[in-house]
Amino acid sequence: MTPPRIPQIPVVVLAGFLGSGKTTLLNHLLRNRAGTRIGVIVNDFGAIEIDAMTVSGQVGSTVSLGNGCLCCAVDASELDTFLETLTRPSARLDVIVIEASGLAEPQELVRMLLASDNPHILYGGLVEVVDAAEFDATRQRHPELDRHLAVADLVVLNKTDRVGEAERERLRATVAELSGPAAVIPAEHGRIDPELLFDPALRPDGEEMAGQLSFEDLLRQEECDEHEQCDGYGHADHLHAAYESVDFTADVPMDPRRFMAFLDSRPEGLYRIKGFVDFGAGDRDNTYALHAVGRFLRFVPRPWARGEQRLTQLVMIGAGIDAAALHEGLAACRAEEEPQPDAPDTERAMWGVLRYVPEPARDGDAEAGEAEVDVPEATAEV
Repeated sequence: MTPPRIPQIPVVVLAGFLGSGKTTLLNHLLRNRAGTRIGVIVNDFGAIEIDAMTVSGQVGSTVSLGNGCLCCAVDASELDTFLETLTRPSARLDVIVIEASGLAEPQELVRMLLASDNPHILYGGLVEVVDAAEFDATRQRHPELDRHLAVADLVVLNKTDRVGEAERERLRATVAELSGPAAVIPAEHGRIDPELLFDPALRPDGEEMAGQLSFEDLLRQEECDEHEQCDGYGHADHLHAAYESVDFTADVPMDPRRFMAFLDSRPEGLYRIKGFVDFGAGDRDNTYALHAVGRFLRFVPRPWARGEQRLTQLVMIGAGIDAAALHEGLAACRAEEEPQPDAPDTERAMWGVLRYVPEPARDGDAEAGEAEVDVPEATAEV
């Protein structure tokens, strides 16, 4: 009998220098969470927890770390303590956001998450918030900004309403050059679509926690009062214009080598990939759940359900991506002919996929997902 799969909660790191708008963006996420339960770890620098007070009460499980910078911890044990609190089943959270100190080294936070032994968490990406109006001054004052952008999975170019169109384009091009393959999203007042960072939770009616709902309704109305163009939903109706979502479905198995080559060369601006992949003869027993965010990649095999249609179904999310090119690239990954399952080359073809499968699943426990995940070199080096 297959043991039950351990639910895993994505953990998103929200970083950026002081004044970039991290807390504003976080508050926007909390106001427009659409029933998604968000846990928050506020990493303040100094004794006065301004950010903690700003978000306090807006979610049911808010943890403030108080004095000191989280990234200065010797190892991941302290972070694990707070993550263990937020990942308890009683908290019923869907996503966790770590708002890093403005003086934090974001790559250290990512290393801690990837080194964590907590089986309930899943890396959800590093989001770097940049102040468009103060970008050049911030870069001069903090040259390490270039390094931070280089390891980001998603860059939010915030406060674009404070610069002209020509300046906005110059900044976008500069940030895109510094951040490499990361998606760059323009924003005003930290307003981005929450679905960029996490999937909306689907719950039966009546399961929402009242402690969150009342705050959400209040804050949403406050935001509407502040912005005349608000339609009552915190600008969510037009936020999708900053990014694209591309769907792909195939009823022919994917060739493992070609598919991994596609993932290795995925285009700039492609931030998230999620879905399921059918590798055909490479593994007749399982479909493979795919989770990719920025440089991070993971597969988790799951047994096919009886009578389940064998499909590859993917959703790709990013900014400035070419939908037609993505479809063409994925279509070229389809297996031209069905190999024999017992052929030696068939097993070798799956090695590239299995590199990104948690260890227990490799040993035959397809749904345990308890071990540390192998990560690609680009992620391991951040």
